[in-house]
Amino acid sequence: MSPLEQAGVLCAAPEPARERLTRAGTRVAQLGVAAFTTTRRLRKLRGTSGRDEARERALVLRDVARRALELHGIELDAKGPLPLGPALLVANHVSWLDPLVVASLLPCVPISKLDLARWPVVGGLARDLGVVFVARGDARSGLRVLRGAEAALADGLPVLNFPEGTTTAGETVLPFRKGLFGIARARGFPIVPVAISYDPPELAWVGNDAFLPHWLGLAATRRARASIRLGAPIAAAAHGSAAELARAARSEVAGLLEELR
Repeated sequence: MSPLEQAGVLCAAPEPARERLTRAGTRVAQLGVAAFTTTRRLRKLRGTSGRDEARERALVLRDVARRALELHGIELDAKGPLPLGPALLVANHVSWLDPLVVASLLPCVPISKLDLARWPVVGGLARDLGVVFVARGDARSGLRVLRGAEAALADGLPVLNFPEGTTTAGETVLPFRKGLFGIARARGFPIVPVAISYDPPELAWVGNDAFLPHWLGLAATRRARASIRLGAPIAAAAHGSAAELARAARSEVAGLLEELR
């Protein structure tokens, strides 16, 4: 079975395979046009520097995320206060869609696994859009991420992190790694808890799922919904350590996820 034939697995209701394949093909073409347009916008940023460049890249990413959700037929149900300045956004991790869902709400700098950087077309575009990549278990990579996150926060941008370190089916929240919580605590940046959920639940991307069939399945789906809840900011300085702050943030995210159910 080809990837396009597998694309019907996420459909909300039975429909002819030809319609599913046509929908997927149309969306693939539209995404190609969107990627070309985005590349042209990014080229115009050459010559800008510092805070202005970081802000503009985050704005382009926001527009790209909104367009990507629209092209995939994903309705967004979002509630909660958006941060008005630098903050550490910490979310449960369910799918490769998560950064797009959050970035569609506000300009931010997502942190992603290094695997994404190796994806054809997508990886290079994500890097140009300001995404910071981390190789799990690599101390030098971790240090670069800390520096990149600190620079983004200093530029006045929220940083989006998934401190579980891996994706889940969205039924629970794994323990949070303390990672960036130390920077937030040392610099006094607020922590904003974020919970994400999808309908249908098959949009979760976990385990050994291959990306291409999963993505084509989404591209063939008539409609889908992403729900997101943002909680009240957590004052980092009120907690005695990064580990304590991570536990408090996880508890808030778990509570928001329970509300989504």
